[in-house]
Amino acid sequence: MLEDLAHIGRDPATGGYLRDAWSAADMELREWFWGEARRRGLDVREDRNGNLWAWWGDPSRRPGVVTGSHLDSVRQGGAFDGPLGVVSAFAALDLLRERGFEPSTPLGVACFTDEEGARFGVPCLGSRLLTGVLDPARALALTDDAGESLAEVLRRRGRTPEGLGVDPVTLAHVGSYVELHVEQGRGLVDLDAPVGVASAIWPHGRWRFDFHGQANHAGTTRLEDRDDPMLAYAAKVLAAREAAVRHGIVATFGKVRVSPNNANAVPGLVSAWLDARGAGEEAVRALVAELAEGADVREESWTPIVEFEPLLRDRIAEAAAQTPGSGAVPVLATGAGHDAGILAGAGVPSAMLFVRNPTGISHSPAEHAEADDCAAGVRALANVLEELCR
Repeated sequence: MLEDLAHIGRDPATGGYLRDAWSAADMELREWFWGEARRRGLDVREDRNGNLWAWWGDPSRRPGVVTGSHLDSVRQGGAFDGPLGVVSAFAALDLLRERGFEPSTPLGVACFTDEEGARFGVPCLGSRLLTGVLDPARALALTDDAGESLAEVLRRRGRTPEGLGVDPVTLAHVGSYVELHVEQGRGLVDLDAPVGVASAIWPHGRWRFDFHGQANHAGTTRLEDRDDPMLAYAAKVLAAREAAVRHGIVATFGKVRVSPNNANAVPGLVSAWLDARGAGEEAVRALVAELAEGADVREESWTPIVEFEPLLRDRIAEAAAQTPGSGAVPVLATGAGHDAGILAGAGVPSAMLFVRNPTGISHSPAEHAEADDCAAGVRALANVLEELCR
C-alpha cells in the first residue's frame, strides 16, 4: 500500500512530498482511502470537518476502537509521516481477519484532515474542529500562501464550510483511539527496539512574529537611513536559539515571508513563524514571552502537554509485546504533535505506537522505516486492537 501511494504528490527533484490539505494530491489520497475501505467491505464516511472514517461494525450502537493517522504532509516531507499509520491500520485489520478474529466492539480506521497544518498554519485542523478545540469561524478565515481562505477552498472542493465545528455524534462513536506513527527522532534507534509506546506529547505551539520596516531601494538608500526589518528578524533567530539552550527546550523559526521580496529592495515587512516545544509548559511560555519583548507577536496554535492515560498505555505496551521475539516495548515521550494528542485532550482514551526510524530524521525526504520494522508495527497494532476489541 505504501508503494501505491509513493507517486502521489512526490516532487521528482527532491523525493519529498507536497500533500497540502485539499490539494489535488490530497484529493487523490482521499480516493485511495475510500477504495481501500470499500475493498474490505467497510462502511466509509466523511464527517462535517473532512475527516474520513471506515468502520467494521456499527459505532452508533456501541462506541468503537479506532486506529489510523493522516495522509497530508509537510512540504517536502517524507513518505512515512502519517501514511504509515493509515496503511498499518488497514494491514492490521487484514491480519485480524486472517486470524479469524471477530471484534465484539466496532473497529474503525480514521484519516484526519490537515494534521500538519502546512497550508493554513494550524496543525491537527480536522481533529481540533471535531473536538471543539478550534472555533470554526477562525478556521474558515485561515488563508494559505496564495491568500485563499479555507472557506473558499472547501466550497471549491464541494464541501459545506458552514458545517464545520464540533461533531458530538461522530465523537461519540470513538470509544478509544490508537495511532501508529513512524518515530520522528532517535529514541527507538538508541534503544535498539523496532516498536515503542508513547507516554506523553510535549506542549508545543506556533507564533507569528511581524517585523515592520520601510521598503526602499537596496542600492540608493544609505545604511544609516535604512529601516530594515530583516535585521530585527535575524536577531530574533539567534535569540531564539540562545533562549532555547537556556530553557532546556527546542525552538525554531522555520517559515519566513518577506515583503516585497525583491532582491534589490530593503524589505518593508518580515513575517516569521516560531515553533517552540519542551517537556514543560512553563519553559516554553517563558521563552516566547522573552522573545515577544518589543515584537508584534500573535499565537496561532497551542497544545498543552498530553499525558496518555497510564492504564491504557500499559495495556497497549503489554499487548504490543506479545509479538514473538519483540521483547519489552519501550515507553517514551515525544516532541511531535499528533491527532492522538488532540483526542486525548478532549477526553477520548488514546494511545500511540511508534515504529523505528533508522535515520532519526523526519519532516524530510530522509525519513525512513525498514520493511521488517513496519511489519512488526502492524503485528503490534493488530495485537493491541484485538486486546481492546474483545
